[in-house]
Amino acid sequence: MSDEAALPRTGDIDASPQDEAAELVADVAREAPVGRMLIALDIDGTVLLEDETLSPGVVDAVRHAQEAGHEVMLATGRSWDSTHGVMERLGIRPEYAVCSNGAIVMRRGGEADAAEYERAHVETFDPTEVLTLLGEHLSGAHFLVELPDGKRLFTDYLDDWNLVGANKVTFAELSGQPVCRVVVVAPEQTDKDFLELVERIGLTQVSYAIGWTAWLDIAPQGVDKSTALELVRGWLDIAPENVLVMGDGRNDIEMMQWAVRNGGRAIAMHQGPPEVHAAAGEVGLSVTEGGVAAVLRAL
Repeated sequence: MSDEAALPRTGDIDASPQDEAAELVADVAREAPVGRMLIALDIDGTVLLEDETLSPGVVDAVRHAQEAGHEVMLATGRSWDSTHGVMERLGIRPEYAVCSNGAIVMRRGGEADAAEYERAHVETFDPTEVLTLLGEHLSGAHFLVELPDGKRLFTDYLDDWNLVGANKVTFAELSGQPVCRVVVVAPEQTDKDFLELVERIGLTQVSYAIGWTAWLDIAPQGVDKSTALELVRGWLDIAPENVLVMGDGRNDIEMMQWAVRNGGRAIAMHQGPPEVHAAAGEVGLSVTEGGVAAVLRAL
C-alpha cells in the first residue's frame, strides 16, 4: 500500500444517471478557464481507488489534458518515494510535484522526458513539542517522521503504509532533528476522536490534517498543499484563474480554498466528506466513476 493511509470502505455508491453525468461534464466544459492551466490532482481517492488501481479513464484523460497544453501534476500527502511511482503509472513527468502535504516540492532535473527529480523546496520544524504532547495523550499510537532528505523513521508498524526503506527507532529518537512531517496512527481511535483531541490539546504551532481513518498528519505551521502550489504556480507563471485542483480528503481543503479564492476552480470527489465539498464548491463524480477523467476530458 502507499504512504497515505488506506481509504475507507466506501461501500455501495449510487452511480449518477448517464444524463446527469453528461450534464455535469458539459457544465465543466462551459466554465473551464481559457489558456494554459495548472491542474493539481490528489492521489488517494482521486486518481487511485482504495485497492491502488487507477480511477477509470484517468490515464487517457491526463494525456488529453497534456496534449491540450496544460500542466498536470500531483499534490499529495504521500512522500516522494511513493509519489513518483504513481506519476509513472499515469504517464506524466511534470516539472513539479507537491509531496508530504506541501512540505516538499520536487522539481524535474532535466527536459520533459527526464526521470530525475530534485528537492526544490523543503519545509521543516522541530517535532519535539508536538511529539511530547501527543505521546502523553496517545500512549498506544504509532508514530512516523519524515526527514528533509526523504528518510523516514517509525516507532511501530503502520498498517497500510509503505515502510520500505524506513527505519524503526524508539519514540525518543524521533525528536532532536528537524522533520518535514509527523504522522500519527492510532488503531483504536476514529477520525472524530482525533478531531476532538486536536481541539482539546490545541496544536497551535503546526498545521495538521486528519484522515478518513485514525491517522493525523502534522506539517510545519502554515504549510499545506496550497502554500506549495502557490510556489509552483508562480514558478510556472500560470495565472491564478487558470488553476484547477481536485481532491477528496481533509488535507485538500486548503488547496481548494486557495484555488477558489484566487479565481480558479476546485472540484471535490463525490465520496469526500461534507467539509471537502463545501471548500470546493463543486462536486464531481466519485473516484470509482472516473471523476477526474470526466473533468479532464471536458477541457
